[in-house]
Amino acid sequence: MSFRKKYLLKFLNYWPPFLGAGIQIETMSKDYKEIEVSLKMRFWNRNYVNTHYGGSLYSMTDPFYMLMLIQLMGPEYIIWDKAATIKFKKPGIGKVRALFQISDDQIKSFKKALDSTNKIEPILIVLVKDESQNIIAEVEKTLYIKKKH
Repeated sequence: MSFRKKYLLKFLNYWPPFLGAGIQIETMSKDYKEIEVSLKMRFWNRNYVNTHYGGSLYSMTDPFYMLMLIQLMGPEYIIWDKAATIKFKKPGIGKVRALFQISDDQIKSFKKALDSTNKIEPILIVLVKDESQNIIAEVEKTLYIKKKH
């Protein structure tokens, strides 16, 4: 594991918003194309009806696509999170997980699109699942990608 990647993992796992919510980065592939994040049910991240607090579920999905694309596309691109929506499908109880994946084809299509336009705003989806693989939330992340001039 490279120093930069090791530092990024440590930083994210001890970053106060993640640490406070109980969010844990479980795995990060060597090529940054896959990251798995988990959230255990704790007394401090439950809501009034004893299910996962929606803010914690969203927080566990917040920065990852942006961070992955920054690594995958390189320093000649500006990449930001622009918008997000979360659709709650079922109450979250116990440990929940989100798996972020970006393919080579997606990266190629983003770069190709930027050859003919100033910016793109792709939408990437991540599913939050419980221990039985039931989908408890669907998060759509709109990213802003632009080539640096």
